[in-house]
Amino acid sequence: MSDTELEEDRDEAPDVGPDRTIKADELFAGKREVWIDLDGVRYRLRITRRGKLILQK
Repeated sequence: MSDTELEEDRDEAPDVGPDRTIKADELFAGKREVWIDLDGVRYRLRITRRGKLILQK
């Protein structure tokens, strides 16, 4: 299989930068979690005690 065929099979988007950056302080506004709605499905994004982010469906 050629490199071109492998590249066409990938589901990944091309490597481009983010459209915008939102600071966590602005997004969370002093809270530890926020809810995000995507096409009618709610996701919970939270900050752990260790300062990591977890996204849950």
